[in-house]
Amino acid sequence: MFRRWWALVAGASGVAGVGAAWLLAHPDGPDPSSVLRVLADCLGATTLGLALLRTELFTARNRPRIFRTAAIVAGAWTVAEVALVVAAATETFGSDIGALPASAFGSYLTGITVGQLGVVTVLCTTAACLYCLYAYRTDSDLAAVPVVVAAVVALVARPITGHMSQQLFGSLFIAVHTIAAAVWLGVLAAMALTLRARGAWASALPVYSRLAWWSVWILAVSGTVNAAVKVGGFGALIDSGYGRIVLAKTVALILLVLLARKLRAGWLVAATAHRTRAEASTVHAALHVCLLAAAFGLAAALATTA
Repeated sequence: MFRRWWALVAGASGVAGVGAAWLLAHPDGPDPSSVLRVLADCLGATTLGLALLRTELFTARNRPRIFRTAAIVAGAWTVAEVALVVAAATETFGSDIGALPASAFGSYLTGITVGQLGVVTVLCTTAACLYCLYAYRTDSDLAAVPVVVAAVVALVARPITGHMSQQLFGSLFIAVHTIAAAVWLGVLAAMALTLRARGAWASALPVYSRLAWWSVWILAVSGTVNAAVKVGGFGALIDSGYGRIVLAKTVALILLVLLARKLRAGWLVAATAHRTRAEASTVHAALHVCLLAAAFGLAAALATTA
């Protein structure tokens, strides 16, 4: 039962992160679309994580069968991205969904950069879903690299047009930041969804630990640069809604790193030595994912806060 429902708790944690950001930043933001954004980001990260489990990063002997789960997750991701595109279009033209003319929506998709990138994102998520569905239905041992590529493009398409795109190498910084965060959450979520045996956890956890270590450092450096460019000074960290969310996100990152160090000293050692049951490892991973999802909620809110 836990294996089936923890993902819903993770989604609720992401929404709670958006709610916390709203309390910190109101009335500066965030936009209501942040709720859709955090769900899309978490689903996208999980799709990427599932695909990475089938790459050479992990030993072939213990690679799980991921395509059925990946097709479901990527399908849900596509729905979330479509909803985001529609929400953005209605906000651009200042009308309700039902009152938005088809011609205006078409112009948004073809004539506005944000709309064009939304189309690219939806095409990538759809391609990932269909590829995984084909692999599952035909029981093929296809390579997961195409899913990795599609997921990466879809994850970075929207963020690279944000405020950092106006700075030198800004789009590169935000793209690296986005992928690092997705790897940190996504691979762990994928492991919690698919790993069933103690040996599989013993094999995968050390690899994930190294990936997470690099992800944390990349997040810390790129996040500091991003915040310094946008906030502009220490006073704004308290005086502006954006700055207060940055502070909350920083605190969340520190707490997550401390928790990860504790888990590394205990769970990682025990699981690698085959002393932890697979069910217990799933619980550890799922709880950590729920906390990461809350941080994702803060990040999603930050992206739509003035």
